[in-house]
Amino acid sequence: MARDLSFLIPEILLSLAVVAMLIAEMARMARLVLWLGLAGLTVATLATLPLLTADTTVFGGTYRIDLLNGWAKLILLPGTALALLLARAEIAGRQREGSVYSLLCLVTLGALMLAGSGDMMLLVLGVVLTGLGGFALVAYPRDDAATEAGMKYLVFGAVTGSVMIYGLTFWFGGAGSTLFSDLSALEDKPLIAIAGLIAVIVGLGYKASLVPFHFWAPDAYDGAPVSVAAYLSVITKLAAIFALAQVLRDLPTESNWPLVIAIISAVTMSYGYLTALVQTNLVRLMAYSSIAQTGYFLLAIVALGVSPLAIPGLIVMGAAYMAMNIGAFAIILLAGRSLDDIRGFGRRRPVAGVAMVIFLLSLAGIPPLFGFVGKVYLFGAAIDAGYLWLAVIGILNSVLALGIYLRIVVPMYQSAPDAGESFDKSLTHPALTGVISVTAVVTLGMGVLAGLLPGWY
Repeated sequence: MARDLSFLIPEILLSLAVVAMLIAEMARMARLVLWLGLAGLTVATLATLPLLTADTTVFGGTYRIDLLNGWAKLILLPGTALALLLARAEIAGRQREGSVYSLLCLVTLGALMLAGSGDMMLLVLGVVLTGLGGFALVAYPRDDAATEAGMKYLVFGAVTGSVMIYGLTFWFGGAGSTLFSDLSALEDKPLIAIAGLIAVIVGLGYKASLVPFHFWAPDAYDGAPVSVAAYLSVITKLAAIFALAQVLRDLPTESNWPLVIAIISAVTMSYGYLTALVQTNLVRLMAYSSIAQTGYFLLAIVALGVSPLAIPGLIVMGAAYMAMNIGAFAIILLAGRSLDDIRGFGRRRPVAGVAMVIFLLSLAGIPPLFGFVGKVYLFGAAIDAGYLWLAVIGILNSVLALGIYLRIVVPMYQSAPDAGESFDKSLTHPALTGVISVTAVVTLGMGVLAGLLPGWY
């Protein structure tokens, strides 16, 4: 027991921080809640560093402590800290402010469960914990748009979660165990393997907003506060991707699941970017962009167990996506939600404008930015696995992505109709400035570092 708990120190520290945050929120001490959250996330991140070289399981194989899980913590925990600061800039002084901070950290605890899942029951627990907190975060503003978005998120999550739980019973019946490490028993039972696979894709595909389980995402992001949209587009999405990797790495390929994932990847990338082309609302545009980006992560999923670049690709692209997507949403919070709002923004705020250009070009995969390095890993993994056609589709979609992101960049440097108007009404909270600065440095600096030191992971 002591040995198992020693490997769970980051999760335990975050759990204690969440309890302390809830107590502070009951006392209506929102700023203390924020500081407790940031402290808990920082300590949990530091406690993860000694565990990076571990490759084991705890509590009978139900939770995995491995390279993917360790780096997932180093991505999800700092990402949540940035989301907390973003939320502070957006909702400071509002009612139930501390509840938002508490929920963000609580959902992250569920995300960590997903990233380390080694058992069907823990997978379900992670999906439920991230879902329940996410529903409340989306509906936080209490207006019509947020309420509608929260209901869509809730109903869609309830249906897909139920389908996943039902489908997992096929795997349990066929393998005689709830452990993913025992899924090799389905090698001669392809129909049972396929039945469970479909259910898992439905449940985690909803969480990651894969096509065709993405319908909730644009409405949820648009109805929620910008900081919550940034959080959902990164933390819960990456948690679902990591969970999918933990599940499928043990599933026999006789069910031909890599081809299924490859098809979903191609459709998700293409649909996300094609739909983003016609958006004028920046939050919805970024929602469809995040859908397309999810398709890229699947390039590494199809290569699990075949290419040595698969796990590093998930890690590198996950870190890059966390920085550049949160940074892009931070700029949207600063500038406004529509293309008209951002017109002339680069002239009024040159430093923030340059940061936005860095984020968008990185999302498109332009060198030498961090997003480019991540996509190189992903394309290499897909090619190693024999999916050259999928890598070609990814490259073509990257060209399309550049056109989409230029729809934001070009208006930023055009003269706005109200160019003479003061920009004092914009958010200038120090926390927002900090988030933009950190994410811009990571997006630009880590791209160069990863290029110089390809084995840094």
